[in-house]
Amino acid sequence: MSDAPEKSVTTGTAAPPRTGAVVPVLALSGIVVSLMQTLVIPIVGQLPQYLNASASDAAWAVTATLLAAAVATPVMGRLGDMYGKRRMLLISMVMLIVGSVVAGLSDSLTPMIVGRALQGLSSGVIPLGISILRDEHPAERLGSATAMISASLGVGGALGLPLAALIADNFDWHALFWTSAALGAVALVLVLALVPESTVRTGGRFDLVGAVGMAAGLVSLLLAISKGGDWGWASGTTLGLFAAAVVVLLAWGFFELRTEGPLVDLRTTARPQVLITNLASVAIGFAMFSMSLVIPQVLQLPEQTGYGLGQSLLSAGLVMAPSGLVMMALAPVSALVTRARGPKVTLMIGALIVAAGYGLNVALMSEVWHFVLASCVIGAGIGFCYGAMPTLIMGAVPASETGAANSLNTLMRSIGTSVASAVAGVVLAQMTTRFGTYALPSEDAFRTVLALGAGAALLGFVVAAFIPKQRGAAGAESLVAEGAPEAAEPVKA
Repeated sequence: MSDAPEKSVTTGTAAPPRTGAVVPVLALSGIVVSLMQTLVIPIVGQLPQYLNASASDAAWAVTATLLAAAVATPVMGRLGDMYGKRRMLLISMVMLIVGSVVAGLSDSLTPMIVGRALQGLSSGVIPLGISILRDEHPAERLGSATAMISASLGVGGALGLPLAALIADNFDWHALFWTSAALGAVALVLVLALVPESTVRTGGRFDLVGAVGMAAGLVSLLLAISKGGDWGWASGTTLGLFAAAVVVLLAWGFFELRTEGPLVDLRTTARPQVLITNLASVAIGFAMFSMSLVIPQVLQLPEQTGYGLGQSLLSAGLVMAPSGLVMMALAPVSALVTRARGPKVTLMIGALIVAAGYGLNVALMSEVWHFVLASCVIGAGIGFCYGAMPTLIMGAVPASETGAANSLNTLMRSIGTSVASAVAGVVLAQMTTRFGTYALPSEDAFRTVLALGAGAALLGFVVAAFIPKQRGAAGAESLVAEGAPEAAEPVKA
């Protein structure tokens, strides 16, 4: 492919941006989509009974969403750059609504998997929303707006558990999906009414071969990570999928470097600021998810274990909820630090706060308020990190590649959370204690997972230290960072 940047296209048809409403609407859309990811947690144990399926088959209701999201996020980002970010955001919301309706009507495994996969296809909403902000939002307010949209991922995840538990405890389980469909419809209408279409487009042809290759590689990789514990890490299926992922992704990379208009511009991705930020994102994604794997379990284990707190699922969800509110509340603070010191410093501070939160939780695990405090500290750090990473990415790519670049960064975080789930699963399965006739994860197992979360955050800090220093701090300055390419002069369509 040519090293020259693609020309961006200004359509000339977009309505003037309503900047006062755009950020809240995009944040709400991000919250709605992230709620979907925690939607089935309260009913995971009952899904085999509800769907008349085995436990391993019913687990595909979760796995299907993960795989669909991994494939859809970078694809929708690239399509947004080419054909309009608002258009792809609307399509994503429609996928969420349709998937929710299909799952809400399901009483067997196949339609449930189809519905959950369709819901997973909506996962590109947050990176698309951030990309719209870059194109349409005033530069002086871009930093705080980006941090707010990024925080919506954590807010939805934190609020989703108590909301889903409340619905599951008081209504038929199908109501979870009808609620998701209703929230998606509200967000869709608001986006239609209040969010303008970005005028920055790349045009060109969609890289279908690249999309298929990337999908095959990612599905192989994430399927091996997510199901390896069930199949056996040394089983032929798991090892075969890992091998297939390596071969396919290498072949995909070779193809992408030699095609014009690739799905992912690997030359841009290899720029130090983009590459190192993405590597740090994997570590931060691991760290973010570790608390979600430990805190609800410890809170719900019986008090007779000596370390469980005997709380209900709803109570456990309410313990996690403040962390999401902290993420949102600290979004402006994250933006101020970025403006003063640059997004690299913000990311490093956030990683240290996350590590401190996990260290606090390792020491304090005996009272409910211990977990509220630790999750809020971790949430504060995640809020800093999630506000800084998109700014770092946008500071190193031209405007015409914002959607694809932000989507790839989101995918890197998702890979980190998938690895965290797999690693924690191994630790909790191996370090057990007897409770009557049951083998439960021991207190040391939970502390080990928390320590791994702290270690991942510290790794993210070390990796972030190698991000090249920027001249700019926030807003427009950070988008023309040292070494970052300028977008070509827009031309009228």
